Amino acid sequence: MIESLGPHSGFILAAYAASVIIVLAVLGWILADGMLLRRQMRDLEARGIRRRSARKAATANAKASS
Repeated sequence: MIESLGPHSGFILAAYAASVIIVLAVLGWILADGMLLRRQMRDLEARGIRRRSARKAATANAKASS
């Protein structure tokens, strides 16, 4: 199979390997950042700080029920 890639098989395989490593690194970074942001949101909500969208929804619900 490698022979079918021609004389540049080493470069082709290295480029594929580098691409896979970069994609996995970006995916890991995104997952780690998402976990960090979720943890920060839980900490803020535990301290009583709510999201602006949650406040708007609560205000809209209060106005609709009155």
